[in-house]
Amino acid sequence: MPQRVLAYIDGASRGNPGPAAAGFVLKGATGVRLQAKAVYLGKATNNAAEYTGLIKALEAASQLEAAHVTIFSDSELLVKQIVGQYKVKSEHIRPFFQQAISLLDGFEGYQIQHIPREQNKEADRLVNRALDLQRDFDDKTRPAGGKGKRVRLGVLISGGGRTLLNILEYIKQGRLNAGVAVVISSRSTVAGVGRARNAGLNVKIIRKKDDPDIDAFSEHIERELVAAKVDLVIQAGWLCLWNIPQRYHNRVMNIHPALLPSFGGKGMWGHHVHEAVLAAGCKVSGCTVHFCTNEYDKGPIIVQRACRVHDDDTADTLAARVFEQECIAYPQAIRLFSEGRIRVQNGRTRITS
Repeated sequence: MPQRVLAYIDGASRGNPGPAAAGFVLKGATGVRLQAKAVYLGKATNNAAEYTGLIKALEAASQLEAAHVTIFSDSELLVKQIVGQYKVKSEHIRPFFQQAISLLDGFEGYQIQHIPREQNKEADRLVNRALDLQRDFDDKTRPAGGKGKRVRLGVLISGGGRTLLNILEYIKQGRLNAGVAVVISSRSTVAGVGRARNAGLNVKIIRKKDDPDIDAFSEHIERELVAAKVDLVIQAGWLCLWNIPQRYHNRVMNIHPALLPSFGGKGMWGHHVHEAVLAAGCKVSGCTVHFCTNEYDKGPIIVQRACRVHDDDTADTLAARVFEQECIAYPQAIRLFSEGRIRVQNGRTRITS
């Protein structure tokens, strides 16, 4: 989890507009390469390609959970537009500019600097390689995660399984030292069940109504977790309260689509949360990963990530922005667990180095 990332970006069009590609190279503060990639865009302008390189780099830096990012670009126009020296006049480029500013606002701090092309050779080479191949090109580098114990996850779902898919993608990329040992769904017909089975996962259906009481329901869940030798339980859109057994104390995580302790509790899930945030006039929202207790949305907080609430937001638009932060926060919390860096003292977590 690098605190500071250096991003070298580039974009080019052979025709302006014509065949175009964008690329970036991410490095740590010490100069170690973290990631390098170029994307083939088809027909586009130079300016659109340059902005795409910036956007892709910022998305990748965010996925690496960087707090600060320094961007280097050989496009003097792009740099001056980002710092406010030049106004973006093109209606075609304005959406790219707005997306880039939104991504930059997600970091604790950022800088952008113009450099001559000869100092940007790595990104330039990637872009030209993608143009020559007419496809995306990825320079394989060491993964950003991977140390610590390989954790066996038990994932609890009640819906579409988007959070499960995000975790699986992190695992696939080698950025999360974990494996999904079992998926337990409280509903038999939700999309998440099909997605989990399509991914070749071990899926169990445990419906609350099939057990006589909450104790039997909870014991049923525990049996499946123990049988799968689960180290850490991940509630991923799980909507059922269950009694967490002692053996899984501080080993069950949940993610909530708001900044707890605000907007939590019974009935506060999904759009109910985002509607409440908007009704309260909040300027900031976000997500919270926490260890679970036997109360709704209680337990020690592990990770929180924030995002802006816009004046024209709806529950849908706010939910989408919060989910972007959820996709970063949950893997971060799982990685901290796998590395043995979470300590719970007096109801609060301490993250060790």
